[in-house]
Amino acid sequence: MVSEVEYKKRSIAAMAALGIGDAAGDLGRDDTVRQRYGILTKLLPEGKSTDDTEFTILSARALLDNKNNYTAKAVADTWRDLVLSDGGAGARGGTPLYGALWNLSQGMEPPLSGIDNTLNNDDGAAMRAIPFSIYSMGNPDKAARLAAIDASVSHDRDGIWAAQAIAAAGAAALRGDAVDDVIAAGRKFIPEDSWLGRRMVEAFAILDEFDDWADRYEALHSRLWAPRHSVSPEAIPQIFALYKMSGGDFRQGFLLSANFGRDADTICALVLALCAAGQGGDDVPSEWIEQVRKPAGVCLKFSAGEDVVDLAERLVEAGKAAGN
Repeated sequence: MVSEVEYKKRSIAAMAALGIGDAAGDLGRDDTVRQRYGILTKLLPEGKSTDDTEFTILSARALLDNKNNYTAKAVADTWRDLVLSDGGAGARGGTPLYGALWNLSQGMEPPLSGIDNTLNNDDGAAMRAIPFSIYSMGNPDKAARLAAIDASVSHDRDGIWAAQAIAAAGAAALRGDAVDDVIAAGRKFIPEDSWLGRRMVEAFAILDEFDDWADRYEALHSRLWAPRHSVSPEAIPQIFALYKMSGGDFRQGFLLSANFGRDADTICALVLALCAAGQGGDDVPSEWIEQVRKPAGVCLKFSAGEDVVDLAERLVEAGKAAGN
């Protein structure tokens, strides 16, 4: 386990990197941006948050505001208090997020709000799982348990397992595990006999099959393709495979994931969060952190008043106080 000072540094880097990846990946899949810049090698000035960062903030707030009684009902009530009471979600949200908010507005509670929900196997719960990695203080099992509580509000089965896998992997990276061990910590929570589990096997078979990175890159696109690019069985294996290809290096992870296309905001957000959690903040440009630390509020209006660096620090302090 790393020192307390290093753990806080890595936690701040992970939260900021998620915002950076969210903004960069969203730009990287935009045809007009690609025509102007070609491939992305840096965060462009026009980069801003999407639902990935803003729902991550919602999950962090739900955890911090209910840390002494953290239940799915408490998470649902936080969604009602911070989102529904403020007019609901704006643009750019994922299908199951809108569906869950509708279910909650009708008085439905989790887990039914996630079970009886459209596209509840997408990556919308995984994208918001990093706060549980931080709060757990390097305990993957605890991170996965908390992520499952959060995910049950909007997701089921593959959608929940995806969130658990990312939360557990993030916790392992924060405590200093090597890349392969980080991946193993995440895969522990994915049932082998599931769509997500089978696609994880396929993704790592692709890495073993090809020696050239470009062949791997193309195969991860074509052979994991799904009709909806945000479904967990496509995006989560791609995230773990790109993280493996990057060797945990932040700048390499940026190049691979920001330019990957498909659900690139979530893919880049989580690849970079894992890389930064393992490396710390030395390779994350400070000006990029400043650009994303205050979300745009394009999907969740309340998030524009939050600060991802402050939230990361509060999650660390809350985790320490809880004895995690």
